[in-house]
Amino acid sequence: MNSDDLKAIENQRQALLGQLNAAEAALRTGLHTHGFGCAAPAHMERALAHIREAYVAINEINRARTVEQLVNDLIRVQQVMDAAKQGKSQRI
Repeated sequence: MNSDDLKAIENQRQALLGQLNAAEAALRTGLHTHGFGCAAPAHMERALAHIREAYVAINEINRARTVEQLVNDLIRVQQVMDAAKQGKSQRI
């Protein structure tokens, strides 16, 4: 690859990172919007996790999880949180 090719790739990478930053900011703003039930914030949280993983995929090649791995990890985290809430409410 020549210097121009590398510059073009880096320009694309920077543009994509800018788009991810904009998407993350929009989702974070949406998380503070109320009145849409609990499903909308849950989807926004999941979308934020995917955006964060996209940062890893762009900046650290071969370090990102697959979408399936990420979803499985998020499900496990949710299960642990639900179990912790259940245990806490049973102790009260």
